[in-house]
Amino acid sequence: TKQMATLRLLLLLAAVAQAVVVQPRPPIVDGVVQRSRTSVAPVFNEVCSHTGVTLPRYMCEVVRANPELQDLETLMSSIQTACKTIGSLVARAHITGMVGYEDSGSINVQGEEQKKLDVITNDVLKKALRFTGKMGVIASEEEDTPLEIDEDNGGVPTYNFSPILDETSKYVAVFDPLDGSSNVDAGVPTGTIFGIFQVPDDGGECVVCDDEEEEKAVGEDSSVAGCDVTSAPASASCLQSTLQPGSSLVASGYCLYSSSTFFCLTLGAGVNIFTLDPNIGEFVLTHPNVQVPSRGSIYSVNEGNRALWDEPMREYITALQEGRGESGRRYTSRYIGSMVGDVHRTLLYGGVFAYPADAKHPDGKLRLLYEAAPMAFLVEQAGGLASTGKTRVMDLIPQSVHQRVPVVLGSRDDVLECRNRYLASDDPALKARCYGRLMPGQSLDTSLDNRPDSVALDTDGDGRVDTIAPLE
Repeated sequence: TKQMATLRLLLLLAAVAQAVVVQPRPPIVDGVVQRSRTSVAPVFNEVCSHTGVTLPRYMCEVVRANPELQDLETLMSSIQTACKTIGSLVARAHITGMVGYEDSGSINVQGEEQKKLDVITNDVLKKALRFTGKMGVIASEEEDTPLEIDEDNGGVPTYNFSPILDETSKYVAVFDPLDGSSNVDAGVPTGTIFGIFQVPDDGGECVVCDDEEEEKAVGEDSSVAGCDVTSAPASASCLQSTLQPGSSLVASGYCLYSSSTFFCLTLGAGVNIFTLDPNIGEFVLTHPNVQVPSRGSIYSVNEGNRALWDEPMREYITALQEGRGESGRRYTSRYIGSMVGDVHRTLLYGGVFAYPADAKHPDGKLRLLYEAAPMAFLVEQAGGLASTGKTRVMDLIPQSVHQRVPVVLGSRDDVLECRNRYLASDDPALKARCYGRLMPGQSLDTSLDNRPDSVALDTDGDGRVDTIAPLE
């Protein structure tokens, strides 16, 4: 009965509320450990039998338990509205003619031809975030550079009043508005991925040149009107705010557009999945405190690239297929081709999802900021792991806005088994690629227990990491 379902949900929520989860510590940069944060899981003593726990109520309770997260309530409200809009656009794409590529032949910064929905969904999510008045910077997979948000270009009016509190909390949003957009024309599941950072305390003012300033500054004084123009219109301060490691995320999530519309979210205190109830138009909590199984029986990877993979990856997948892995069982292959769909299944059923490096793409194809880091945060908060093969994804400090990295994530034991094969490899090219993703002086969590235990060093003085040493 509905009353029994409500009772079961209450019992699950009570279990969720028992834990206070500490977010992973950010890396040590230049010998300085950034402060760590904690989030308290909300408690629901009573649940409406008709609506359940909606996402707005969940966020309201989160803020009551964590007053410092008040701004995130506004951000999540806007993100969920954008996701409902995108879900509707995707569902009606064949009716409205929003399938296929842009008539203009538009190419994004990745060198990929943009689908019609790539452009539209990017605009929907970008505006939803801008209009909150909480954003400092927005970075999208579909944009060349980060977009600085201020009162002039944010579409947010100003009001003359004396605030009780000085609102100085600004956030950085990174997102892939429509992951798997190439699947829309075939009706295959797609999704939206997002991550939220805080602007660093020493981030300074994020300055982005408009077209007129850029034209005036290029070739002359690159600091015209405070506008820093080098190779891109984003200032150094803007990039500093954006290029943060996954361990600095304060929230991340995804929305899956499939048989149902699912909204998966972590604020650093576990993972919860909400399902859109079309009858009331709200996301309702259906999967509280998601925990990925410690080992699964499914692997998810594009095997068309097998011949081009690194040897450790080929050996690992072959062992799973033949039942020669640590579990002794033959694994089943399931691959959708949409990261959101594949990760969603992996969170619920366990196993491993991988988009590894190959000879054509030695750094993989997934973007660190928009895809790898937000998903790694979710998976780790659900008890799983995410690595590049050797290195924890959450440790990586982005070296460029659209940097790509290999990804292996999912059940803890499965990811560790794969990682052991990479650690055993003596391929110098593979080692060089792994070191090339690190920055001298940054800390690493090589034991994968959310605590830094090693540091990346440049012993040759050439600016590149060549050694990893334990922290003293």
